[in-house]
Amino acid sequence: MAGVFKEAFQRLLKNKSGVLGLAIVLIFLAVAILADQISPYGATEMHPEDRLLPPNATYLLGTDEFGRDILSRLIHGARVSLKVAVLSVAAAGILGCSLGILSGYTGGSVDNLTMRVMDVIFAFPAILLALGIVAVLGAGSNNVIVAMTLVYLPIFARVARGPVLSTKEMEYVTAAHATGSSSTRIVTRHILPNITAPIIVQVSLALSWAILTEAALSFLGLGTQPPQPSWGNMLSESRTLMELAPWTAFSPGAAIMLAILGFNLLGDSLRDVLDPRLKQS
Repeated sequence: MAGVFKEAFQRLLKNKSGVLGLAIVLIFLAVAILADQISPYGATEMHPEDRLLPPNATYLLGTDEFGRDILSRLIHGARVSLKVAVLSVAAAGILGCSLGILSGYTGGSVDNLTMRVMDVIFAFPAILLALGIVAVLGAGSNNVIVAMTLVYLPIFARVARGPVLSTKEMEYVTAAHATGSSSTRIVTRHILPNITAPIIVQVSLALSWAILTEAALSFLGLGTQPPQPSWGNMLSESRTLMELAPWTAFSPGAAIMLAILGFNLLGDSLRDVLDPRLKQS
């Protein structure tokens, strides 16, 4: 198994889009992790005498209406946005894949009931369902994580269930049943390694959706609450300043675009290198 992923990583490094996506993702992750060390100022530190300054040598991306350094807020916003995205996708991935594996491996009424519930959730547009859940639970990043976990749960369940249905019919799985292997051993040793690739691809793509969803909810005032910065509420705060100070909107908008681009490029490239049907001879 390790050899397969080592080969896939080597093929990823030969893919220009994959390398670019991986570089963008790693840069954003490093910025989020090292936010306190690399941020020039505090995220909420105000300089009233320097309100609405354009980009300059002191404030590389300018300041907002309260004299806060936009670069510092952008850096700390990366931590908030990526934290919400990573935690929600991780929770949705663990719960959804567990349900998908259980459903596909067990079959019968368990499979039917589980997937019908997933279909009901999946029938709602993602952003509308997330809006409804957050409206009920209340605004805040923790509730956004809960909402996004429920929204992306059926996606991972379906991605995991499909390969399980085909893998459990393979001869080596049948042989494992015949030799008396437990269901837990069969799932962990024979089924799970064979569905890891599509799950990895789905995680990378889901992270880009999660960043956009978190930004949308924060833009509407339902996500991360001021004065704590996130890219979404930074965009929201800049709406009335776009003619007077367009740099206040450009920076968070560009950050959202680049983060989504990076995860999408990485996800598409991972799909290419992990899918044996797409391998070039």
